[in-house]
Amino acid sequence: MPMKLHRCPHTWANFGKHPCWVVQKALDEEGVQYEVVKEPWPIRSRRTAVIEGTGQSGVPAIELEDGTWYREESADMAKAIRAGKFGTPAPPPAADSPA
Repeated sequence: MPMKLHRCPHTWANFGKHPCWVVQKALDEEGVQYEVVKEPWPIRSRRTAVIEGTGQSGVPAIELEDGTWYREESADMAKAIRAGKFGTPAPPPAADSPA
């Protein structure tokens, strides 16, 4: 299962500080592969997957390949993405370090 970006359905809103766009732009800039899942708007209670995964109805939210979820304010999410938290494999441990 690829990483999923759960966002509002307004994909045309790709400007300024729109929260969903901020996160999607960061993913695109970093070359992270993901699938977009358009969540219902404006009735937040219909965002059942997001609510079950994060405990809240806010988007954007990222559903990782292992089934865990990540949700913060969009600016914080973009910083984490640009810092390489997503889409970058962890380096292997050094041969001489204890495991």
